[in-house]
Amino acid sequence: MTEQMVPVKVWDGWVRLFHWGTVACVVVSYASARLDAWNIHYASGYTLLTLVLFRIAWGLVGSENARFAAFVRSPLAALRELAAFGRRGPDLATTHNPAGGWMVMLLLALLLGQAVTGLFTNHDVGFTYSQHGPLANWVSEATSERMSGLHVQIIDLLLIAVALHVLAVLAYRGLKGQDLVRPMVTGMKQLPDSAARALRHGSAALATVLLAAAAGAVWYVTRLGSGG
Repeated sequence: MTEQMVPVKVWDGWVRLFHWGTVACVVVSYASARLDAWNIHYASGYTLLTLVLFRIAWGLVGSENARFAAFVRSPLAALRELAAFGRRGPDLATTHNPAGGWMVMLLLALLLGQAVTGLFTNHDVGFTYSQHGPLANWVSEATSERMSGLHVQIIDLLLIAVALHVLAVLAYRGLKGQDLVRPMVTGMKQLPDSAARALRHGSAALATVLLAAAAGAVWYVTRLGSGG
């Protein structure tokens, strides 16, 4: 007898806000850099940094399955997940699987590195800005140049990681029959009754405070260089 499938809310709106907001910021940041639209580029970068800081905080004190402790497993667990990649089966996970968890951490690290180095950039290393990062004048010229170079290098690594992430999502759909996109859009996943359980989601008040704190911190940092 086929087991009954029930809808379970797996991703809260805050995780989905981070996910799709980050996608938008990366697209806008890349396109604005190519078009020399630096005011848009910086605004997108500040928004991205806000989202990353919020996600890090939410990964510590937020919803049950959004916490790093819920999905960061040992490298061996990730290897076992990848070894079983070709086997079809129902998607029973209520958070990122072990391999996906490590990809999330890699993407977060690259996004944070990209946003932070952007704060120190100047126009001397392959840049054509008419302005510079808000903290460029707070460090030596050599340090700012190194940060500018890193900013260019990290975007290449980030784009490779994003491409791998997209390919993995497509492969899960094609090889395993698991749709990872729909739950990140709607927040809901259909699970067998035996695997379904109510997840503990973080409060909207806490998320709002954390997002406001992240935005305030980024705003404060940008103000530091306003007189430079």
